[in-house]
Amino acid sequence: MGTMDFKADPSAVSINLLLIVHPEEAASKQKGPREGQTEGSQSPGLQDDGNGNSSSQSPQGRDLQGQQVCKEPCKQPQAVTPYSSKGPQVTVEIHPKDSPPQLFKKLSFGKGPRRLPSLSTQDDKGSRTTEAPRPPGGKDLHAYPWDRSSLKSLPVDLQQLEKLDAYALKVDVKSSVEELVRALLKQARSDLEKVRAIWMWICHHIEYDVVGYHNKSQLANRPLDVLQAGKGICEGYAGLFEHMCSLAGIQCMKLFGYSKGNGYRTGQTFTGDSDHAWNAVYLDGRWHLLDSTWGSGSVDDSFTKFTFRYNEFYFLTHPALFINNHFPDNSNWQLLKPALTLKDFENNLLRNSNFYTLGLLAAHPQTAVIQTVNGKASVSVDCRPATLFTFKLRGTAQQGLLTLKRQGMQLDVYPQKTGSHKLQIFAKPSRGSGDVYQCVLEYLVECRSVDAALRLPRELPQPVGPSWLSERRGFLRPSHPGPVVHTNDGRCSLTFTLGRDVLVLASLQGEGGSLPEELGMQHVMAVRRGAQLELKVQLPRAGSFVLKLYAKKKSEPGNYDYVFNYLLSCLNAEVRWPAFPLSYSKWGQDYEVLEPLAGVLPAARNVRFRLRMQGVAKVLVQAEGSYPLTHNRGYWEGSCSTAGCSEVFVMVHENANHSFYSHVLKYQVESQ
Repeated sequence: MGTMDFKADPSAVSINLLLIVHPEEAASKQKGPREGQTEGSQSPGLQDDGNGNSSSQSPQGRDLQGQQVCKEPCKQPQAVTPYSSKGPQVTVEIHPKDSPPQLFKKLSFGKGPRRLPSLSTQDDKGSRTTEAPRPPGGKDLHAYPWDRSSLKSLPVDLQQLEKLDAYALKVDVKSSVEELVRALLKQARSDLEKVRAIWMWICHHIEYDVVGYHNKSQLANRPLDVLQAGKGICEGYAGLFEHMCSLAGIQCMKLFGYSKGNGYRTGQTFTGDSDHAWNAVYLDGRWHLLDSTWGSGSVDDSFTKFTFRYNEFYFLTHPALFINNHFPDNSNWQLLKPALTLKDFENNLLRNSNFYTLGLLAAHPQTAVIQTVNGKASVSVDCRPATLFTFKLRGTAQQGLLTLKRQGMQLDVYPQKTGSHKLQIFAKPSRGSGDVYQCVLEYLVECRSVDAALRLPRELPQPVGPSWLSERRGFLRPSHPGPVVHTNDGRCSLTFTLGRDVLVLASLQGEGGSLPEELGMQHVMAVRRGAQLELKVQLPRAGSFVLKLYAKKKSEPGNYDYVFNYLLSCLNAEVRWPAFPLSYSKWGQDYEVLEPLAGVLPAARNVRFRLRMQGVAKVLVQAEGSYPLTHNRGYWEGSCSTAGCSEVFVMVHENANHSFYSHVLKYQVESQ
């Protein structure tokens, strides 16, 4: 090792170079991949252009030029053209004098004439050319953040690839990597199709080696070993992918770095060696990222079982999305401008593939760890399609208010203990009964103080409040668009516009089942005036209550379905409102009680009745005796005595030609 200065004359340029010479074993003249190498190196291999033609392939490595490197950006060397030579094989490294030697590519000179390691391409005239893998340049870099136009860095028509995908899945060759590539390329015409065929085959035929993960002595490392074993860990996936692409004439690099995969804990820091490997491929004049390990499926939390579950998201993923859970050792391979720092990567919120494949666009805050303010932490999500959400705080759906928005959702959580709490957010499409909720976000909520005044009922279903979901069921223009209704005196009124074919039931529920179902229905009175629905609510006491709304179409048989709910809150400890009278099935939705509203009447009193009921022939009140009501301008009015009875009924005669009455309301009478 030494420094050489080349000077022809005083006016010549002085070149300061660091020359390192390594003696090597003689290279084999046999074509094809060499055995016995680690995945960090790549031997010359066959390339197939799809027509049976083959050529040799260049060494591949771990950084921009093939080496595992430090995480700081480094200067790039001048291009050096390799040449062949006779004699003992040596490895020569040429570097600027002040640069670390491990950053640059090794050039091998074997003995005897031989074809150089290279990637074979064709120019526009069809002649063969060679091109060595190059590091990403300015045109490879994508603006950050994501512009929301596509999940991929290259336009891909998946429907056009369906036939190729189906063919690739059926290929069954494991004798050699070369034969497998030849078979896959029979249906691939473009470089994109070559990469796609290789990707689909690996994702559906190579499983994650959970045994080798725990016992490295049983781990398949070389591409041929991974192929024949049908399993490997991430470096095995990436190494096989790189080798197959090289044989197909595609520039491909195996990259190393940190990942937010299985075992990742929200907010953790990354130190030590890289924990994951993936690939970059060169298509249409720029580099693109993919991860065949994560594209193939997933392992359980204990790394004991692998499940094939194809994930399209990790094929040519847009760099601004790939960086969510992949941080390469060399920041240039982020393909972003500006590049993220490791601290940014650690602090940023993890948005996994489910987040984007479900059509979600953004989440706020964008940091993985959030602090409560006055006992509350808030999260919001933006999305295009109508999406359903739910959440878990410390493993339960309590102590939170989730509201659906037309373009996303809003969530406020109120931890009831100080400390760190895991918050998981789940989503699923709004249409499709077979869909299940999938975790899309995970936060760590740091709670420094608890809002003791706010205690949410355990019976509170999520989401809360009216939304596009309740609009689909016919509840339009709500008077209270928010999820919470505060009342000082324990009474409130909510209105909606409804379709005429919609029938509604409402029920009030208290904390821990403290309000029986039948009594809960009596604390809500529904009044229908044409298309307008009013819900009058009287709370039995102070506290938090859930107002649940159910609906069905009048023209359809069956039960009422749950639609949505409100949270009703009253802090006035003096509130004590009685229930409304009990209504029967014959009580029409367009009927209305004006007097008496309380469902419990005083004993031994004359009580005035005033009801609005259209389309009935007669109305009477049945107590100890019968008291007919008179019709006056659309209202039925009159009085009755509660003496000597414990119950009072309102009855209607619907048709003058009939002789029987139907019960529509029931009042209780106070005991004397």
